[in-house]
Amino acid sequence: MKQLIIAILCISLFACKKGKKVPPVPAQAVLVSPAANEACTKGTIISPTSSSVTLKWNAASNADSYEVVVKNLLTQAETKQSSTATQLVLNLSSNTPFSWMVVSKSSASAEVSTSETRKFYNAGQAVTYMAPFPPDNLLPAMRQAVTAVNGKINLTWTADDADNDLSSYDVYLSTASSPALLQAGVMEKKLDNVTVTAGTTYYWKVVAKDAKGNTSESMVNTFKVN
Repeated sequence: MKQLIIAILCISLFACKKGKKVPPVPAQAVLVSPAANEACTKGTIISPTSSSVTLKWNAASNADSYEVVVKNLLTQAETKQSSTATQLVLNLSSNTPFSWMVVSKSSASAEVSTSETRKFYNAGQAVTYMAPFPPDNLLPAMRQAVTAVNGKINLTWTADDADNDLSSYDVYLSTASSPALLQAGVMEKKLDNVTVTAGTTYYWKVVAKDAKGNTSESMVNTFKVN
């Protein structure tokens, strides 16, 4: 009799679990505007140093709210704001590059989904040209351990510019936390066969230049050679 009761309880618990509905996960939001690497010049001027930008995205299925994450690419300062609509107006510094993404949320689910990340340049109305976006995706990455081949490694990065007039890069690398210039006027987004020493920690950054002489620099990454 005892075994029969246990069997009935197990069947009942299984049936309850089977019948319980799992809430759907909110889908990724599709970003609309600003477009990737766009120069925003249509916002409302707030002051000589700031203007408003309207961020728009498409509604994500199963989502009832969104968290908008905006990062100042010069200072790396990040702000987060919630919205139940599919657009958000923000007052941002003019003549400054930013990145943004949208996190889809649902009150019925603990799961969230994150959109792609886009960059844009908040130019303001008085700006006719823009500095490059700070280079990113530096490899070796932050605190990465790398193995040199015959005492050599390759450095790579990505870079974008709203004006599409990137011209060259200056690469800084040394064992000091404020790295020294390694090579100026690099024409590609890479520098191959860089000499390094095993067991040494290095710091490095990249400065992007455009045809008008504007510059922007990446964050300083540090890596160790095995």
